[in-house]
Amino acid sequence: MPGIETGIADLDTIVDSLSSNERELFHRIYRVGIVQGQIRPPQSMHPWIEEQFGSLDRTLEQRIVRITNLITLEEALFNQLRGSRPGGAGIVCEDSSMEKESFHVDPFKDPLASTPEDIFGRIEGKYCITASNVAKYEGFHGVIIFKEVDPLRFTEEQVVDYIDTGLRWAQEAHTIDPEAKYFFFMWNCGGRAGASLPHGHAQVMLGKERHYAKIEQLRCASLSYRGQYETQYFDDLYTVHRLVGCGFDKNGVNVLAYLTPVKEKETILIAPKLDKDLKETIYEVMACFRDRLAVGAFNVAISMPPIAPADENWEGFPVIVRVVDRGSVSSRASDIGAMELYASTVISTDPFEIAQVVKAALK
Repeated sequence: MPGIETGIADLDTIVDSLSSNERELFHRIYRVGIVQGQIRPPQSMHPWIEEQFGSLDRTLEQRIVRITNLITLEEALFNQLRGSRPGGAGIVCEDSSMEKESFHVDPFKDPLASTPEDIFGRIEGKYCITASNVAKYEGFHGVIIFKEVDPLRFTEEQVVDYIDTGLRWAQEAHTIDPEAKYFFFMWNCGGRAGASLPHGHAQVMLGKERHYAKIEQLRCASLSYRGQYETQYFDDLYTVHRLVGCGFDKNGVNVLAYLTPVKEKETILIAPKLDKDLKETIYEVMACFRDRLAVGAFNVAISMPPIAPADENWEGFPVIVRVVDRGSVSSRASDIGAMELYASTVISTDPFEIAQVVKAALK
């Protein structure tokens, strides 16, 4: 097992230290490329570089790691130096008057009077209540409105209640329309994470005909993998993360500090079903992001097989939870650009460090 001192920049060495069978499994899923980035700064820049990055030498030769998931074609480019670049830690927004003003216009403060209900009514939990989304992007598209206004103030009991309420909502929608069976739960925490209102809330969808495109793409990729290698993709994905030190198990839930993250600090949970252990682990990871990793804006997504029998093959497809940091809440700079939209994700945080922090938090 790799030691705590190892990091993403050492991934090629870590993989080389594995047994031949373990290396073969790793290379079946991931390709790792290492390149050196070099600069020649003028003497006049040296003081600024030393102040900004800590030393001149670490900028002259930069080790860049490119990791590609050969099964899903997810890809990430790692260079920790980017976290020290100007604006890398966030450009502070001095005028937050628009955000403050939005607190005064809060339709979620009195949801019964200010939000519509679904055609089957509302589902009420202990800590939340549902509404029907006014501007829908799905036929069944609901909002889980938290009684707690601050989205960062959540307890384990509250998180479990939000998820359970979402599942009850899905069952009610499915009863109304049995063809609707593809459930998706998402929580955009904070404006930087895509929330249009600061009052804490999550969203739920129930689609028809087929699952959402990226989930369907993952299903097809996993079936293709199983057909080629006669083993389950998600089992092997966890194994290679565990082998290099970026994965561990908590009460039957596989926890991965993902090697090809969609953005910073992405952590993936994989479990056979959305049971008590998984819900509690979801809370623990979210609390770790908030309390230990100082994350103030994040996305949570729960993907799962259809809630009723479907025509397509879902054998071996687990419940997948993805949690990702969306950057400093005080920053004007977006956390994604043209690279993320059209090429590969660029990452400044180290999955090995995230794995150690999350593992310590979940003990």
